[in-house]
Amino acid sequence: MLRHLHLFASLLALLTIATFFSASAIVELFGSHAAIAEAKALIALPGLLVLIPAIALTGSTGFALSRNRQGRLVSIKRKRMMFIAANGLLVLVPCVILLNLLAAQYRFDAVFYAVQTTEFLAGATNLALMGLNVRDGLRLAGRRLGH
Repeated sequence: MLRHLHLFASLLALLTIATFFSASAIVELFGSHAAIAEAKALIALPGLLVLIPAIALTGSTGFALSRNRQGRLVSIKRKRMMFIAANGLLVLVPCVILLNLLAAQYRFDAVFYAVQTTEFLAGATNLALMGLNVRDGLRLAGRRLGH
């Protein structure tokens, strides 16, 4: 049961970040300022209400599953998860909140785009690291993946 909960939470977190990332990119490229403001508002709420618990549940179930395990993959996954959580809480969440506030005021200036760039870089980093954790988690679970 714990493995299924971990898999569900990790995939929900991964898909949520991917959705935020792609929605932001699409609306930035093709949307009006009103569409950007709406997208940023939806990412802030309810988006963060989905993402934060998903990441917390992923971390807590992952630590529980690996409690009695050792090895290189387990150690690497733990280190990645710590970075993913810190990047999410210290970079991505503040970026989401600030971008929402700026977009609501139609402040699409250098500050907005600097924060947006930071969010894209941090989001891409988390997506890549989460993808690596999914791959390594499947290996730990005994599912064969190609090299």
